[in-house]
Amino acid sequence: MFQGLRSVIYHAPDLQRAKEWYARALGVQPYFDQPFYVGFNVAGYELGLDPDPSSATGAGNSATAHWGVADVAAALARLVELGATERMAVQDVGGGSRLASVIDPFGNLFGIIENPHFSLESA
Repeated sequence: MFQGLRSVIYHAPDLQRAKEWYARALGVQPYFDQPFYVGFNVAGYELGLDPDPSSATGAGNSATAHWGVADVAAALARLVELGATERMAVQDVGGGSRLASVIDPFGNLFGIIENPHFSLESA
């Protein structure tokens, strides 16, 4: 039985630079910080950074994980200000939900979503 999203792991060839960028972007410091992996707790979910070259997909043909935000336009502007490249502008996908995505400075696809209908199930 699936229990929901636990972690999303991004390739980070320059782990120190990626750690610093994500700490600024997420507004939290990592809870796990080792030379082989850095993990951030983002509202109960993990965003991981992996420096292992074999973790890179190479072609960018991967699924998009969307991280929840209160204001997708403001979050997109902030990520771009921090050095990400806009991949998809804010899109209204219906029902009050909006999403966007960027390519982080390390080549990873990073999605954001404003979804007023989502709430976490109690365990």
